[in-house]
Amino acid sequence: MITIKNLRVNLGNFMLQDINLDIKPGEYFIILGPTGAGKTVLLEAIAGLYPILEGKIISNGREITTLKPEKRGISIVYQDQVLFPHLSVENNIAFGLKMRKRLFRNAYAKQEIKSRIEKVAELVGVAHLLQRKPTTLSGGEKQRVALARALVTEPQMLLLDEPLSALDPETRERLQQELADIHRRTGVTILHVTHDFEEAIALGHRMAILNEGRIVQVGIPGDVLRQPQSEFIAHFALSRNIFSGETVDSEQGEHYEKGYSFIDIGGIKLAAVTELRGGVRLTLRPEDILLSREPLQSTARNSLQGTVTQITNRGAVLYVTVNVPSEPSAISFQQSAHVVMAKSHDFICLITRQSLEGLELREGVRIWLTFKASAVHVF
Repeated sequence: MITIKNLRVNLGNFMLQDINLDIKPGEYFIILGPTGAGKTVLLEAIAGLYPILEGKIISNGREITTLKPEKRGISIVYQDQVLFPHLSVENNIAFGLKMRKRLFRNAYAKQEIKSRIEKVAELVGVAHLLQRKPTTLSGGEKQRVALARALVTEPQMLLLDEPLSALDPETRERLQQELADIHRRTGVTILHVTHDFEEAIALGHRMAILNEGRIVQVGIPGDVLRQPQSEFIAHFALSRNIFSGETVDSEQGEHYEKGYSFIDIGGIKLAAVTELRGGVRLTLRPEDILLSREPLQSTARNSLQGTVTQITNRGAVLYVTVNVPSEPSAISFQQSAHVVMAKSHDFICLITRQSLEGLELREGVRIWLTFKASAVHVF
Protein backbone atom coordinates (compact mmCIF):
# COMPACT_ATOMS: atom_id res chain seq x y z
CA MET A 1 0.00 0.00 0.00
CA ILE A 2 1.41 3.37 -1.05
CA THR A 3 -0.26 6.49 0.36
CA ILE A 4 0.67 10.00 -0.79
CA LYS A 5 -0.72 12.84 1.31
CA ASN A 6 -0.75 16.53 0.34
CA LEU A 7 2.53 16.21 -1.56
CA ARG A 8 4.21 19.41 -2.76
CA VAL A 9 7.47 19.58 -4.70
CA ASN A 10 8.96 22.94 -5.69
CA LEU A 11 11.34 23.03 -8.65
CA GLY A 12 11.37 26.82 -8.91
CA ASN A 13 9.67 27.21 -12.28
CA PHE A 14 7.37 24.25 -11.68
CA MET A 15 5.48 22.86 -8.70
CA LEU A 16 3.63 19.67 -7.86
CA GLN A 17 0.73 20.62 -5.58
CA ASP A 18 -1.80 18.84 -3.39
CA ILE A 19 -1.01 15.33 -4.65
CA ASN A 20 -3.16 12.78 -2.82
CA LEU A 21 -3.17 9.14 -3.91
CA ASP A 22 -3.84 5.72 -2.42
CA ILE A 23 -2.27 2.92 -4.47
CA LYS A 24 -3.42 -0.54 -3.45
CA PRO A 25 -1.07 -3.50 -2.92
CA GLY A 26 -0.44 -5.29 -6.22
CA GLU A 27 -2.22 -2.60 -8.24
CA TYR A 28 -1.14 -1.52 -11.72
CA PHE A 29 -1.67 2.23 -11.40
CA ILE A 30 -1.26 4.69 -14.27
CA ILE A 31 -0.25 8.36 -14.09
CA LEU A 32 -1.46 9.91 -17.33
CA GLY A 33 -0.94 13.43 -18.59
CA PRO A 34 0.48 15.62 -21.36
CA THR A 35 4.12 16.59 -21.73
CA GLY A 36 5.14 18.98 -18.96
CA ALA A 37 2.35 17.95 -16.59
CA GLY A 38 4.81 16.78 -13.91
CA LYS A 39 4.52 13.01 -14.33
CA THR A 40 8.25 12.24 -14.09
CA VAL A 41 8.69 14.74 -11.24
CA LEU A 42 6.01 12.88 -9.27
CA LEU A 43 7.66 9.54 -9.97
CA GLU A 44 11.09 10.76 -8.92
CA ALA A 45 9.67 12.42 -5.79
CA ILE A 46 8.23 9.06 -4.74
CA ALA A 47 11.59 7.43 -5.47
CA GLY A 48 13.35 10.01 -3.26
CA LEU A 49 15.17 11.89 -6.02
CA TYR A 50 13.56 15.26 -5.22
CA PRO A 51 13.20 16.92 -1.80
CA ILE A 52 9.61 17.13 -0.56
CA LEU A 53 8.42 20.64 0.34
CA GLU A 54 5.29 19.37 2.11
CA GLY A 55 3.37 16.14 2.53
CA LYS A 56 4.06 12.50 3.26
CA ILE A 57 4.80 9.26 1.39
CA ILE A 58 3.80 6.13 3.30
CA SER A 59 4.67 2.60 2.17
CA ASN A 60 2.95 -0.31 3.95
CA GLY A 61 2.34 1.84 7.02
CA ARG A 62 5.94 3.13 7.16
CA GLU A 63 6.68 6.74 6.32
CA ILE A 64 9.49 6.92 3.76
CA THR A 65 9.32 10.65 2.95
CA THR A 66 12.84 11.42 4.19
CA LEU A 67 14.49 8.04 3.57
CA LYS A 68 17.34 7.75 1.09
CA PRO A 69 16.27 6.32 -2.30
CA GLU A 70 18.07 3.00 -1.80
CA LYS A 71 16.23 2.37 1.47
CA ARG A 72 12.68 2.88 0.19
CA GLY A 73 12.14 -0.53 -1.38
CA ILE A 74 11.36 1.16 -4.70
CA SER A 75 12.88 0.57 -8.17
CA ILE A 76 12.54 2.88 -11.16
CA VAL A 77 12.86 2.22 -14.91
CA TYR A 78 13.32 5.11 -17.35
CA GLN A 79 12.40 5.18 -21.02
CA ASP A 80 16.08 5.49 -22.03
CA GLN A 81 16.98 2.47 -19.81
CA VAL A 82 20.26 4.01 -18.44
CA LEU A 83 22.22 0.77 -18.84
CA PHE A 84 25.99 0.62 -18.30
CA PRO A 85 27.51 0.10 -21.78
CA HIS A 86 30.77 -1.42 -20.46
CA LEU A 87 28.97 -4.11 -18.44
CA SER A 88 27.36 -7.30 -19.72
CA VAL A 89 23.60 -7.80 -19.44
CA GLU A 90 24.24 -10.12 -16.49
CA ASN A 91 26.30 -7.51 -14.65
CA ASN A 92 23.80 -4.77 -15.44
CA ILE A 93 21.06 -6.85 -13.82
CA ALA A 94 23.35 -7.71 -10.88
CA PHE A 95 24.24 -4.07 -10.22
CA GLY A 96 21.29 -3.36 -7.92
CA LEU A 97 21.88 -6.51 -5.87
CA LYS A 98 25.59 -5.74 -5.46
CA MET A 99 24.76 -2.21 -4.30
CA ARG A 100 22.35 -3.62 -1.72
CA LYS A 101 25.05 -6.03 -0.56
CA ARG A 102 27.30 -3.05 0.18
CA LEU A 103 24.50 -1.24 1.99
CA PHE A 104 23.31 -4.28 3.92
CA ARG A 105 26.40 -6.31 4.68
CA ASN A 106 26.37 -9.83 3.32
CA ALA A 107 22.73 -9.43 2.29
CA TYR A 108 23.17 -11.77 -0.64
CA ALA A 109 25.69 -14.54 -1.24
CA LYS A 110 27.17 -14.94 -4.72
CA GLN A 111 25.10 -18.00 -5.40
CA GLU A 112 21.89 -16.23 -4.43
CA ILE A 113 22.78 -13.29 -6.69
CA LYS A 114 23.33 -15.69 -9.59
CA SER A 115 20.09 -17.52 -8.86
CA ARG A 116 18.09 -14.28 -8.74
CA ILE A 117 19.60 -13.02 -11.99
CA GLU A 118 18.75 -16.25 -13.80
CA LYS A 119 15.21 -16.22 -12.45
CA VAL A 120 14.44 -12.62 -13.38
CA ALA A 121 16.20 -12.94 -16.76
CA GLU A 122 13.92 -15.85 -17.57
CA LEU A 123 10.90 -13.87 -16.38
CA VAL A 124 11.51 -10.94 -18.75
CA GLY A 125 12.87 -13.02 -21.63
CA VAL A 126 16.56 -12.06 -21.66
CA ALA A 127 18.14 -15.28 -20.35
CA HIS A 128 19.82 -15.83 -23.74
CA LEU A 129 21.37 -12.34 -23.68
CA LEU A 130 23.23 -12.43 -20.35
CA GLN A 131 26.73 -12.29 -21.89
CA ARG A 132 25.89 -9.57 -24.43
CA LYS A 133 26.70 -5.85 -24.04
CA PRO A 134 23.85 -3.28 -24.13
CA THR A 135 25.25 -1.71 -27.32
CA THR A 136 24.42 -4.91 -29.22
CA LEU A 137 20.77 -5.01 -28.10
CA SER A 138 17.58 -3.71 -29.71
CA GLY A 139 15.40 -1.12 -28.00
CA GLY A 140 12.97 -3.74 -26.76
CA GLU A 141 15.80 -5.93 -25.42
CA LYS A 142 17.34 -2.99 -23.58
CA GLN A 143 14.00 -2.21 -21.95
CA ARG A 144 13.66 -5.83 -20.81
CA VAL A 145 17.14 -5.68 -19.27
CA ALA A 146 16.23 -2.46 -17.45
CA LEU A 147 13.08 -4.18 -16.14
CA ALA A 148 15.12 -7.17 -14.98
CA ARG A 149 17.58 -4.89 -13.14
CA ALA A 150 14.66 -3.17 -11.38
CA LEU A 151 12.84 -6.40 -10.48
CA VAL A 152 15.83 -8.41 -9.26
CA THR A 153 15.87 -6.56 -5.92
CA GLU A 154 12.23 -7.57 -5.35
CA PRO A 155 10.99 -4.01 -4.77
CA GLN A 156 7.77 -3.22 -2.94
CA MET A 157 6.93 -0.84 -5.77
CA LEU A 158 8.10 -0.58 -9.38
CA LEU A 159 8.07 2.86 -11.05
CA LEU A 160 7.97 2.95 -14.86
CA ASP A 161 8.67 6.28 -16.59
CA GLU A 162 7.16 6.04 -20.10
CA PRO A 163 8.87 2.67 -20.67
CA LEU A 164 7.28 2.08 -24.10
CA SER A 165 7.43 5.53 -25.69
CA ALA A 166 10.78 5.08 -27.45
CA LEU A 167 9.83 1.77 -29.09
CA ASP A 168 8.40 1.03 -32.53
CA PRO A 169 4.66 0.16 -32.62
CA GLU A 170 5.11 -3.62 -32.93
CA THR A 171 7.68 -3.82 -30.12
CA ARG A 172 5.61 -1.46 -27.98
CA GLU A 173 2.53 -3.68 -28.30
CA ARG A 174 4.48 -6.83 -27.54
CA LEU A 175 6.24 -5.34 -24.51
CA GLN A 176 2.92 -3.94 -23.27
CA GLN A 177 1.56 -7.49 -23.19
CA GLU A 178 4.70 -8.67 -21.45
CA LEU A 179 4.39 -5.96 -18.78
CA ALA A 180 0.86 -7.16 -18.03
CA ASP A 181 2.15 -10.74 -17.78
CA ILE A 182 5.10 -9.76 -15.54
CA HIS A 183 2.71 -7.90 -13.24
CA ARG A 184 0.38 -10.90 -13.09
CA ARG A 185 3.23 -13.29 -12.28
CA THR A 186 5.07 -11.15 -9.72
CA GLY A 187 2.19 -9.27 -8.09
CA VAL A 188 4.45 -6.23 -7.64
CA THR A 189 2.76 -2.85 -7.22
CA ILE A 190 3.42 -0.78 -10.37
CA LEU A 191 3.17 2.97 -10.91
CA HIS A 192 3.41 3.57 -14.67
CA VAL A 193 3.74 7.03 -16.23
CA THR A 194 2.54 7.60 -19.79
CA HIS A 195 0.88 10.14 -22.09
CA ASP A 196 -0.78 7.39 -24.17
CA PHE A 197 -4.46 6.79 -23.32
CA GLU A 198 -4.56 3.42 -25.15
CA GLU A 199 -1.58 2.22 -23.12
CA ALA A 200 -3.28 3.36 -19.92
CA ILE A 201 -6.50 1.53 -20.74
CA ALA A 202 -4.69 -1.67 -21.74
CA LEU A 203 -2.59 -1.88 -18.56
CA GLY A 204 -4.10 0.14 -15.73
CA HIS A 205 -6.40 -1.03 -12.96
CA ARG A 206 -6.88 2.63 -12.08
CA MET A 207 -5.42 5.89 -13.27
CA ALA A 208 -4.86 9.50 -12.25
CA ILE A 209 -4.85 12.37 -14.75
CA LEU A 210 -2.14 14.94 -14.01
CA ASN A 211 -2.14 18.44 -15.48
CA GLU A 212 0.04 21.41 -14.59
CA GLY A 213 1.25 19.75 -11.40
CA ARG A 214 -2.18 18.79 -10.06
CA ILE A 215 -4.27 15.62 -10.15
CA VAL A 216 -7.53 16.47 -11.92
CA GLN A 217 -9.29 13.07 -11.98
CA VAL A 218 -8.81 9.57 -10.56
CA GLY A 219 -10.72 6.47 -11.60
CA ILE A 220 -10.99 3.30 -13.61
CA PRO A 221 -9.56 3.95 -17.13
CA GLY A 222 -12.84 3.20 -18.91
CA ASP A 223 -14.75 5.58 -16.64
CA VAL A 224 -12.23 8.38 -17.13
CA LEU A 225 -12.38 7.81 -20.89
CA ARG A 226 -16.17 8.04 -21.06
CA GLN A 227 -16.89 10.34 -18.13
CA PRO A 228 -14.30 13.13 -18.16
CA GLN A 229 -14.81 15.67 -15.41
CA SER A 230 -13.45 18.66 -17.32
CA GLU A 231 -13.00 19.94 -20.84
CA PHE A 232 -9.23 19.44 -20.55
CA ILE A 233 -9.69 15.73 -19.82
CA ALA A 234 -12.27 15.41 -22.61
CA HIS A 235 -9.79 16.87 -25.12
CA PHE A 236 -6.90 14.80 -23.77
CA ALA A 237 -8.99 11.62 -23.96
CA LEU A 238 -9.83 12.43 -27.60
CA SER A 239 -13.58 12.66 -27.03
CA ARG A 240 -13.54 14.89 -30.15
CA ASN A 241 -17.25 15.81 -29.88
CA ILE A 242 -17.34 18.45 -27.12
CA PHE A 243 -20.26 20.88 -26.99
CA SER A 244 -21.72 23.59 -24.79
CA GLY A 245 -25.46 23.55 -24.22
CA GLU A 246 -28.36 24.20 -21.92
CA THR A 247 -30.95 21.80 -20.59
CA VAL A 248 -34.47 22.52 -21.87
CA ASP A 249 -37.98 21.27 -21.12
CA SER A 250 -39.54 18.62 -23.34
CA GLU A 251 -42.08 19.72 -25.91
CA GLN A 252 -45.44 18.24 -26.81
CA GLY A 253 -45.08 14.68 -28.06
CA GLU A 254 -41.62 14.30 -26.51
CA HIS A 255 -41.69 11.98 -23.53
CA TYR A 256 -38.62 11.03 -21.53
CA GLU A 257 -38.29 9.02 -18.35
CA LYS A 258 -36.96 10.42 -15.11
CA GLY A 259 -33.24 11.08 -15.34
CA TYR A 260 -33.35 11.92 -19.04
CA SER A 261 -33.06 15.48 -20.31
CA PHE A 262 -32.93 17.48 -23.49
CA ILE A 263 -29.82 19.57 -24.06
CA ASP A 264 -29.89 22.31 -26.68
CA ILE A 265 -26.40 22.77 -28.13
CA GLY A 266 -27.48 25.61 -30.40
CA GLY A 267 -30.44 24.60 -32.49
CA ILE A 268 -29.83 20.87 -32.06
CA LYS A 269 -31.47 19.05 -29.15
CA LEU A 270 -29.80 15.94 -27.77
CA ALA A 271 -31.24 13.47 -25.27
CA ALA A 272 -28.91 12.66 -22.38
CA VAL A 273 -28.97 10.84 -19.07
CA THR A 274 -28.44 13.64 -16.56
CA GLU A 275 -30.12 15.50 -13.76
CA LEU A 276 -27.97 18.60 -14.22
CA ARG A 277 -29.80 21.79 -15.11
CA GLY A 278 -28.83 25.05 -16.74
CA GLY A 279 -25.65 25.56 -18.75
CA VAL A 280 -23.63 22.38 -19.22
CA ARG A 281 -20.82 20.86 -21.26
CA LEU A 282 -21.15 17.48 -22.90
CA THR A 283 -19.02 14.95 -24.73
CA LEU A 284 -19.81 12.17 -27.20
CA ARG A 285 -17.14 9.68 -28.22
CA PRO A 286 -16.71 9.04 -31.98
CA GLU A 287 -17.02 5.26 -31.59
CA ASP A 288 -20.46 5.61 -29.95
CA ILE A 289 -22.09 7.05 -33.09
CA LEU A 290 -23.70 4.71 -35.64
CA LEU A 291 -23.87 5.83 -39.27
CA SER A 292 -26.55 4.71 -41.72
CA ARG A 293 -28.03 5.80 -45.04
CA GLU A 294 -31.59 5.50 -43.65
CA PRO A 295 -32.97 6.19 -40.15
CA LEU A 296 -32.34 3.23 -37.84
CA GLN A 297 -35.13 1.47 -36.00
CA SER A 298 -33.55 1.21 -32.54
CA THR A 299 -33.96 2.15 -28.90
CA ALA A 300 -31.31 4.87 -29.27
CA ARG A 301 -32.90 8.22 -28.42
CA ASN A 302 -30.80 10.45 -30.69
CA SER A 303 -31.18 10.41 -34.46
CA LEU A 304 -29.80 13.25 -36.61
CA GLN A 305 -29.21 13.74 -40.31
CA GLY A 306 -26.26 15.58 -41.75
CA THR A 307 -23.75 15.81 -44.58
CA VAL A 308 -20.31 14.22 -44.74
CA THR A 309 -17.75 17.03 -44.98
CA GLN A 310 -14.47 15.22 -44.31
CA ILE A 311 -13.06 11.68 -44.15
CA THR A 312 -9.73 11.25 -42.36
CA ASN A 313 -7.78 8.03 -42.91
CA ARG A 314 -6.17 6.48 -39.82
CA GLY A 315 -5.26 3.13 -41.34
CA ALA A 316 -7.59 0.43 -40.01
CA VAL A 317 -10.16 3.06 -38.97
CA LEU A 318 -11.38 6.38 -40.33
CA TYR A 319 -12.82 9.53 -38.80
CA VAL A 320 -15.88 10.85 -40.60
CA THR A 321 -16.94 14.45 -39.98
CA VAL A 322 -20.68 15.02 -40.43
CA ASN A 323 -22.15 18.52 -40.42
CA VAL A 324 -25.61 18.58 -38.82
CA PRO A 325 -27.75 21.71 -39.36
CA SER A 326 -29.97 23.18 -36.67
CA GLU A 327 -33.67 22.44 -36.48
CA PRO A 328 -35.84 24.77 -38.59
CA SER A 329 -37.26 26.44 -35.48
CA ALA A 330 -33.76 27.45 -34.41
CA ILE A 331 -32.90 29.29 -37.64
CA SER A 332 -32.20 32.97 -37.01
CA PHE A 333 -32.26 35.90 -39.43
CA GLN A 334 -29.56 38.48 -39.95
CA GLN A 335 -31.93 41.37 -40.65
CA SER A 336 -29.37 43.83 -41.97
CA ALA A 337 -28.39 41.51 -44.80
CA HIS A 338 -31.83 39.84 -45.13
CA VAL A 339 -30.28 36.38 -45.26
CA VAL A 340 -31.03 33.26 -43.24
CA MET A 341 -28.20 32.26 -40.85
CA ALA A 342 -28.61 28.62 -39.78
CA LYS A 343 -26.43 27.18 -37.04
CA SER A 344 -24.82 23.78 -37.47
CA HIS A 345 -22.44 21.47 -35.63
CA ASP A 346 -19.78 19.02 -36.75
CA PHE A 347 -19.98 15.50 -35.32
CA ILE A 348 -16.89 13.30 -35.63
CA CYS A 349 -17.60 9.57 -36.01
CA LEU A 350 -15.27 6.56 -35.99
CA ILE A 351 -15.85 3.75 -38.49
CA THR A 352 -13.97 0.82 -40.01
CA ARG A 353 -12.83 0.72 -43.63
CA GLN A 354 -15.39 -2.01 -44.26
CA SER A 355 -18.17 0.30 -43.03
CA LEU A 356 -16.89 3.10 -45.24
CA GLU A 357 -17.13 0.88 -48.30
CA GLY A 358 -20.47 -0.62 -47.28
CA LEU A 359 -22.06 2.81 -46.79
CA GLU A 360 -20.32 4.19 -49.90
CA LEU A 361 -19.34 7.28 -47.97
CA ARG A 362 -17.71 10.28 -49.57
CA GLU A 363 -17.82 14.01 -49.03
CA GLY A 364 -21.25 15.47 -49.76
CA VAL A 365 -23.22 12.30 -48.93
CA ARG A 366 -26.27 12.68 -46.66
CA ILE A 367 -26.06 10.35 -43.68
CA TRP A 368 -27.94 9.54 -40.46
CA LEU A 369 -26.25 9.58 -37.04
CA THR A 370 -27.72 7.48 -34.23
CA PHE A 371 -26.51 7.28 -30.63
CA LYS A 372 -27.86 6.47 -27.19
CA ALA A 373 -28.74 9.06 -24.57
CA SER A 374 -26.39 7.20 -22.21
CA ALA A 375 -23.49 7.84 -24.63
CA VAL A 376 -23.80 11.58 -24.04
CA HIS A 377 -21.72 12.51 -20.98
CA VAL A 378 -22.79 15.75 -19.31
CA PHE A 379 -20.67 17.74 -16.84
